[in-house]
Amino acid sequence: MSGRIFQNVVLQLKENTDRTVGVIDGEGVVIACSELSMIGQRWSEYVAAVNGAAGSMVCFDGKTFKALSGWGNQFDYAVFAFGDNEISKTICSMATVALNAAKSYYEEKHDRGSFVKDIISDNIMLGDIYMRAKELRVATDVSRGIFAIRALQKGESVPTETIQAMFPDRQNDFVLSVGEGDVVLIRQLPDGAGSKELNKTAAQIEEALRVNGESTVVVGMGTIAMHLRDLAKSYKEAQIAIEVGKVFDTEKYIINYENLGIGRLIYQLPTTLCEMFLQEVFKKNPIDALDKETLFTIHKFFENNLNVSETARKLFVHRNTLVYRLEKIKKLTGLDLREFDDAITFKVALMVKKYLTSRGIDS
Repeated sequence: MSGRIFQNVVLQLKENTDRTVGVIDGEGVVIACSELSMIGQRWSEYVAAVNGAAGSMVCFDGKTFKALSGWGNQFDYAVFAFGDNEISKTICSMATVALNAAKSYYEEKHDRGSFVKDIISDNIMLGDIYMRAKELRVATDVSRGIFAIRALQKGESVPTETIQAMFPDRQNDFVLSVGEGDVVLIRQLPDGAGSKELNKTAAQIEEALRVNGESTVVVGMGTIAMHLRDLAKSYKEAQIAIEVGKVFDTEKYIINYENLGIGRLIYQLPTTLCEMFLQEVFKKNPIDALDKETLFTIHKFFENNLNVSETARKLFVHRNTLVYRLEKIKKLTGLDLREFDDAITFKVALMVKKYLTSRGIDS
């Protein structure tokens, strides 16, 4: 535990008493003191006396000591006040109350965060989740949204402090640093919340982290976790949302796992199966035989729901010109994009090709 936590409280106590007040650790080292010059001194001779007091106040060598609350038989930290009279005892008692509160707050905050981090990382047994949740007073059966936040630029980190400031409810919300610079927000949701609430929160995060109007992060969302045990599953979904979005939705900065569609299925297929699929679809010529202009025409045709007239208008070409291009595609690939089944096959094939390219595989 950081001595800075104790030192902050001790310095506040200094303003209200003329007694020297501080904290020693289990080895008798002064880790916080109203007299800064004493920090670092080792008072080993007092350790046995404080341990022997079993949590009660004890006076020794002109000083009053009282151990802070702990779990073991040996004290971890003890408060001291100079003097052994009633005033010193009162000051020591009051300091103990204040420092115990600071210690509990720090440990609860630290332990709760570590506990939730263990859950999303699958580093805790299912049975232990219930026990630890009860100890740390973490609600088990409330709805939570999980947001994975990743910097767009490799090597950049996500400003955790900014997100923490946006969601300051440290009793119910958790902002955790994970992996290589990623940040995870686990936010408790109101009853009945759905995708709309998730998208709203994700948009707030993305907007807050923009620089000069440009997005700096991508936010992935998993399905709503209805129980603590569901956090790991939802976190994995949020990660998948980012990875799949990086392949198929490169212009989106907010990606919901539930909206990934067929891209999610393709992403989970073995690459060998994907390569076989492309070979079966493009028996005549490989997909690489299509030039950029042809591929652009195909994408526009799909964007306009296979409507020849509308696509021709958007491309600023005559309808017959577009029909000619579609016939050319049919001769090259054997697929007539005006036919729904062929169009579906071609669309999936394009996505599979994009997926393989993202994996560094030319097919």
